[in-house]
Amino acid sequence: MSSAAPRILVIDDEAQIRRFLDIGLRAEGYQVLLAANAVEGLAQAATQSPDLVILDIGLPDREGHDVLAELRQWSQVPVLMLSVRDAESEKVRALDHGANDYVTKPFGIQELMARLRALLRNRPSGEPELPPRYDDGRLGVDLARREVSLDGAPVSLTRKEYAVLALLLRHAGRVVSQQQLLREVWGASHVQDTHYLRIVLGKLRQKLGDDPANPRWLKTEPGVGYRFLS
Repeated sequence: MSSAAPRILVIDDEAQIRRFLDIGLRAEGYQVLLAANAVEGLAQAATQSPDLVILDIGLPDREGHDVLAELRQWSQVPVLMLSVRDAESEKVRALDHGANDYVTKPFGIQELMARLRALLRNRPSGEPELPPRYDDGRLGVDLARREVSLDGAPVSLTRKEYAVLALLLRHAGRVVSQQQLLREVWGASHVQDTHYLRIVLGKLRQKLGDDPANPRWLKTEPGVGYRFLS
C-alpha cells in the first residue's frame, strides 16, 4: 500500500462496526487505525497523525462530544461523528462543537465513503497541525494528556483556565480576539462577557508566574485580545 494513502482513525466501542469499517476502508485504499474507547482514540490521534477521525458518540469511558472538544484543543483534523442518536439536537451540538459531518447508524458504506472523500478533499492544507506537546524548558503543556507543568512541577488548572491556555497555544504567535476566546471556551451567548476572560487570564498568569507587565507567555493586545508568545 502507498505510504501516501490517507490514514483514518476509527474510534468506536462496537467490535462489529470496527471490523466493518476496517474492511471497507482498506478496500478503498485507506490506512486504518482502530480504537475501542476514548483513551485509546485520543492517544492514537496524538501519536499517529490521522488524516481523518471517525468518532462514535456513545463510548464506554467518555462521551464522544467530550472527546471531540478535547481533540479540538490541539487539532483541526476532520471529524465525522457516528451515532445511533438521530435527534436534530445531537447533530447540531456535534457540528457546533467542531465536527465536520454526522452520520447516523445504521449507515450505507458507499454514502460514508463519499462523505469521507468530501472531507479529505476540503481539508485545509495551509496550516500545519500543532504538535501535541509544547515544552520550552520551563513551561510544558501536553495537549493530548491535558497536563501542564512549570519547571518540572505539575500545575493544576481549572477546565476554563486550561481551555484558554490551549486555545492560545494552538494559535501561538498570533493574536486571538476576546470574542473568539469567549465563543470557543464559554459559548456563543457569552461573547460580550469579557470579565470572565480577564479573571481566567489573571488566574493563569498567577499560576504560571507570568508578569503581565513583562510577559513570558501570555501577552495582552489592548482592545483586541491575547497572544501566546512562542
